[in-house]
Amino acid sequence: MPELDHLPDAALLRWYLDAGVDETVGEQPVNRYREAAEPAAPMPAAGPAVVHPAPPPIQQPSVPLTPVPAAVGPVASAVARAAQAASLDELREALAGFDACPLSKTATKLVFGDGNPRARVVLIGEAPGAEEDRQGVPFVGPSGRLLDRMLASIGLDRTKVFISNTLFWRPPGNRNPSTMEVATCMPFVERMLELIDPEFLVALGGPAASALLGQKESVGRLRGRDFTYQTAGLPRPVRARAMYHPAYLLRSPAQKRLAWRDLLALKKAIEEPPHP
Repeated sequence: MPELDHLPDAALLRWYLDAGVDETVGEQPVNRYREAAEPAAPMPAAGPAVVHPAPPPIQQPSVPLTPVPAAVGPVASAVARAAQAASLDELREALAGFDACPLSKTATKLVFGDGNPRARVVLIGEAPGAEEDRQGVPFVGPSGRLLDRMLASIGLDRTKVFISNTLFWRPPGNRNPSTMEVATCMPFVERMLELIDPEFLVALGGPAASALLGQKESVGRLRGRDFTYQTAGLPRPVRARAMYHPAYLLRSPAQKRLAWRDLLALKKAIEEPPHP
């Protein structure tokens, strides 16, 4: 066995590892079996419990705190702002300063409405498109030009009707609007109809029919049927119908024959003498 005393610590450890030593033991032997059999030393007895006195109660202020008002949601804000408008011009101004609808931050322009503010017929679509967003006028793109031709076929134009949408700002990328976005704009749509007080309301497309008439069926099932539209601010119910949106007719020209029937029915209703 070599002399180990002269080896440095690192070299000594290396020699032990090379020799197969993988654990260390003490100089005196220990009987682990006897150690396990011996009872464990008793735990020291716990001393008497120390009871800490309770802290004194916090004194409430003698002056009552001012309650924090609940946050006003976007729909409630829209209702309050729309109700203050006494004319279409004031309603447009109210919308121009309304930022509770997130679409107002992404759109280029507010698209309010176009036409006669005393029109007997109001047509409401879903939302502005790209061209409407650039000009700030509803129905000025391809679907708008088709709508103008449809109205002209029954002797109407924008001097005799009023045209708008259920949304006053274009959704980014023409995506479908959210339920909250529609609900936030609807108080302004309702106030618009109250200020115009039309005799006939035409919902163009399924989303407009759902928002205005509360109908979930497709326009194909709704068209040709009579509905009424009523709010607290209208003096009487407004006769309402659903028709295909011009954008849909551009994609599905075969449905134009049904749209023509709807236009003739609208013309007949307009020409009828008012009910006493």
